[in-house]
Amino acid sequence: MNWHEIDRFLMGEAWSGSLIKQHLTKLADVIGPRWGGSPEDRCAAAYIRDQMEIAGVDSADVEPFQLDSWNHGDVSITLPDDNNRSIAALPFLRCKPIDVTTPLIDAGHASPHEVEALGARIKGSIVLSSISPEPFTSAEPFTARIVRLAKAGAACVIAIEPKTGGRMEYANSDEWLNIRPQKDAIAVVKTSSEDGAYLRRIASGSPQVHVSVQSEYIDTEAHNTVAEIKGSTHPERHLILAGHHDTVLNTPGGNDNTSGTIGVMETARVMAALVKEMGVRPGMSIRFATWSGEEQHLQGAKAYVARHYSEAAANQEVKPLLNINLDELSTGHMKGIVLAFPHLRKFMQSQLDTMNDGLKCHVLAHMDAHSDHFPFVEQAIDASITWRWRFWARHEDANFHHETADAANKLNVRELKEYAGQLARLLLRLSYVSPDDWPTNPLTISDVNQMIERDAGGHHPAFH
Repeated sequence: MNWHEIDRFLMGEAWSGSLIKQHLTKLADVIGPRWGGSPEDRCAAAYIRDQMEIAGVDSADVEPFQLDSWNHGDVSITLPDDNNRSIAALPFLRCKPIDVTTPLIDAGHASPHEVEALGARIKGSIVLSSISPEPFTSAEPFTARIVRLAKAGAACVIAIEPKTGGRMEYANSDEWLNIRPQKDAIAVVKTSSEDGAYLRRIASGSPQVHVSVQSEYIDTEAHNTVAEIKGSTHPERHLILAGHHDTVLNTPGGNDNTSGTIGVMETARVMAALVKEMGVRPGMSIRFATWSGEEQHLQGAKAYVARHYSEAAANQEVKPLLNINLDELSTGHMKGIVLAFPHLRKFMQSQLDTMNDGLKCHVLAHMDAHSDHFPFVEQAIDASITWRWRFWARHEDANFHHETADAANKLNVRELKEYAGQLARLLLRLSYVSPDDWPTNPLTISDVNQMIERDAGGHHPAFH
């Protein structure tokens, strides 16, 4: 293998042959918001498959799966005693329908001592709470504080958006380390930072507040996409590069996750071009997948793992040696790879070192269920995410993901070209290591379940 020539081709093709702007226009501007199971989501899957075929991969397909989906209609917060003053309102994702009028109680950050001090006043009330944790205390995720308020008998929670300027983003009210979506959880509705401050100013008078959410749960069909370049020496074994193509409601998802989707597409295109123009195939097969339903508890990736790798699968496959997940790539340049399990650390670092880009390998100290690597982790399959904003040096202007302003202009074209070239180089190197020479994963599914139980409900350093 002439790695110098190969690297030069892969990086050059990633830059000069880039189709990023074409894909960005189609996905973010033409198709737009792609909520899992929607017609737009299905249109995106068909486009991705077609583009994979045009790129010259060996196979490309769309895999349907059943999606436990949700949607909402009108959402409102009003003050009946203040001329029905309207307050900014956005439901948390998968919020159950609610229509309630009751006094407002300010719980601060909903820390243990604050909830204890309010006592029985919380029961039956609409409770106002900051999403951010209380300063100078042990950090606690908002999901845990929501559970505390629900146990105290709150009728509903109004959560104050930490972003200013009237911005509001969709959020989740339940812990994603749980097994499945919760339909009976307490209703949580977000308000803006500015309107939250107003409610806080008047809360001492226990004003009546009306909260209404029109929402429904829907069983529908969604689609994953899977493409593959067959390996030359060990075609029966494979690696996976993947990211989700769905977005939350009403956002085109320039950063979350049009960036990761295009990262998968462009890496596949570059590696297919290497086969076509230089005759260099990967050693192991490489699959390039995009998932739907990520924003609804990772359902697309879960469906794929269950269909292909679980013991209950009709045609169970040999598990991949590694899954690399791409999510929100426009928040920072690639700094390395973060593994879910530690046994591949030295091996992965040795492969990164051959690239001479200063990329580093690290290992998560906790179970991270906030992206599509996690369904692989649950099955004790080695999985990873790229080391970017969650851990260090997020771009100051890149704080966009679950809101309408996460538009096409939030995608960083230059850095995405670099991602495609670096990922192609890394995958090719990994594919040429014989499967017998990969460190053995010592963990079982039972081990992973214990790790999940250990971390469920705890503070997540990724969002500190």
